[in-house]
Amino acid sequence: MFKKWYPVIDFVKCTECGTCVEKCPHGVYAKEKAPTPVVIKPEKCIYKCHGCGNRCPVGAITYVGDNTGWTPPNGKSSDNVDCGCGSGCGCGGNC
Repeated sequence: MFKKWYPVIDFVKCTECGTCVEKCPHGVYAKEKAPTPVVIKPEKCIYKCHGCGNRCPVGAITYVGDNTGWTPPNGKSSDNVDCGCGSGCGCGGNC
């Protein structure tokens, strides 16, 4: 979707809970590597979607190209974010 927007995992913080892999409806992560988050299709990430980052319980996800002012929720998972795109990903309707 957007060549300079995709998630980056901080593996020092990441606990490999699999929430990001499980909750991303866009196919950015390798499901077969779960619970380890491996970004295999960065081009499928929706521009300005923070769905996986909002759900990460340890704040281990940031985004290449993010200039929105968004910051990881620092351990406060926002699992009930409604993005408006119909997939529940948290993209804010930017699909």
